[in-house]
Amino acid sequence: MKKILACLTASALYLSAGAKVVLPSYFSDNMIVQQKTTLTIPGTSTTGNEVVVKASWDKKKYSAHPDDKGNFEINLPTPKAGGPHTLTIDDGEPLTLTNILSGEVWLCSGQSNMEMPVKGWGKVLNYEQELADGNHPHIRLLQVKRVIAHAPADDIQVEGNGWQECNSKSLEEFSAVAYFYARYLHEHLHVPVGVINSSWGGTPAEAWTGIATLKQVMGLEQQAAAIEQCEADITKLNTLHRSNMEAWQKAYNAVDAGMEGNKPKWADAEQAGSEWKQMELPGGWEYKGLPNFDGAVWFQKVVDIPPHWEGHELELHLGSIDDEDVTYYNGKEIARGGGYWIHRSYKIPAELVKPGKGIITVRVQDNSGGGGIGGNAHDLSIGIGNDKIALAGPWKYRVGSALAQQPAVPHAPTSQNYAGNLYNAMIYPLGKFPIKGAIWYQGESNVDRAVAYTPLFQAMINDWRALWGYSFPFYFVQLANFLDRQEVQPLSTWAHLREAQANALHLENTGMAVAIDIGEAYDIHPKNKQEVGSRLARAALANTYGKGKYAVATCTDFRVIGKTIELTFDQEITIRGEKAEGLVIAGPDMKFHRADAQIKGNRIIVSSPEVSIPIAVRYAWADNPPCNLYGDGGLPVAPFRTDKLR
Repeated sequence: MKKILACLTASALYLSAGAKVVLPSYFSDNMIVQQKTTLTIPGTSTTGNEVVVKASWDKKKYSAHPDDKGNFEINLPTPKAGGPHTLTIDDGEPLTLTNILSGEVWLCSGQSNMEMPVKGWGKVLNYEQELADGNHPHIRLLQVKRVIAHAPADDIQVEGNGWQECNSKSLEEFSAVAYFYARYLHEHLHVPVGVINSSWGGTPAEAWTGIATLKQVMGLEQQAAAIEQCEADITKLNTLHRSNMEAWQKAYNAVDAGMEGNKPKWADAEQAGSEWKQMELPGGWEYKGLPNFDGAVWFQKVVDIPPHWEGHELELHLGSIDDEDVTYYNGKEIARGGGYWIHRSYKIPAELVKPGKGIITVRVQDNSGGGGIGGNAHDLSIGIGNDKIALAGPWKYRVGSALAQQPAVPHAPTSQNYAGNLYNAMIYPLGKFPIKGAIWYQGESNVDRAVAYTPLFQAMINDWRALWGYSFPFYFVQLANFLDRQEVQPLSTWAHLREAQANALHLENTGMAVAIDIGEAYDIHPKNKQEVGSRLARAALANTYGKGKYAVATCTDFRVIGKTIELTFDQEITIRGEKAEGLVIAGPDMKFHRADAQIKGNRIIVSSPEVSIPIAVRYAWADNPPCNLYGDGGLPVAPFRTDKLR
């Protein structure tokens, strides 16, 4: 059905102009084609006539006869950078595309940090001036619509009428990283540049990877095989999802200390004991005793129900909860809720209301960032109308399970996060359109599965290259610093994900933009997208176009010398500040301590008075580490650890 709708959308666009030829949505006025390559023009024609293509850049004719279904495909060479050109596709009723440029075309994809617009919800640094200065007619923008598909689609869906010239208006809702990347390339290559933004916030890498490839990825093989067996049938997919959810619920409850099977252990009686702590609510738990905690926490409050409430339905207001909750009254589940800091108001059935103890128990599940029961004090209450008892103040709490213990929640087939859904709808249909390469900014949604990201990410890159049929350049952004500033955090999930990203540098024709120095502690969408775009572009200029140098300083070796560890880099290292920050060192117990450092050209001598037998050094190894080491090209040293170098 989705493929039919996509074709109808494209048909409506071109039939309205009186033409019977239907082309993919990425063919439009203002488009840009990759220079000096072969352009494939696939399409359909209902006339039965021969289809003839004429391009103004060479004035030759290229033709093909549609098959019995009306499908045709014509290949023609593209010229060197320049334009504008016209392209006419004629099956008896000509369709002419105008204002076409030839230049460099890049696919830009990922999650919200790639999606983040110049203005819109993003508002990058100095966005008003960026928009005012954003008129670049030789930069072209194509915005892919955010849609899903359960099987590879025939065509993408696009915003507007397809390709747009870059100007103050078209930039407002377009990817900031993609634009700044294109602008930097255009300024240094002096040729037209086109960028295709195909991104969707909050999505994991497996959604952008084909099912056939996922069948080969560690940890995803069974899931992908089961999806493939459903043959894109939504009824079968939903049946599979129900089975997965039942299995997940059992596994989820099994790791929660507050559950026994499918029944809560802590909801039907007032809890006591040293395991139960006290927390003042409302307020996020990160600031009230559970810093940087994600997972399930049980809260309990006991109130005295007055006799005149007996047999009456009560209103229970729990303020705003992040992310999900299951709420019980005297051991009975009365409601479930979900959403990011969404206010919860529930009803307690009249038959449950008796004089005496009213035990309110809430299991809160937080999956990332802040969590808990928030809002204002007056938002927490129980009662009938204005006759109510305030619930703000001390609550008992106890951890049920940490997120790291919990199985991942299965995504529904209708979700953009479902394996393969975005590849099918937003990547696969572009496979016949020549591109120079791709840039990628994603990883936040895979932080809790960092170990699995190494094979997944590399499989995805190879999957895309196989689709296009050549190993195009692939440049990606390593996750920026985020969350509370910490210097010693050996179990940082963000650090492990960054390492998994960097492992992709072992693939040919890849490059990484390090962003460990330009993130923001309390904004997962840092505003300095200009620097992100320029670092990606510098990598492309150096490695793809042979212009300039882009090399992130890398620790190539280390050796233990007495009570010190000497690190060797492939560049000279400089410090921005009074002393080196972000280096930590451990002995045989693998307990890390802040380290002192001496910089000597391309060597750093690391030590600590707390470590007499040094074993390992790590740098910028935390969610949001202090770090101020740079290579001789002015680029930040990427996070690393010596306990993985050998």
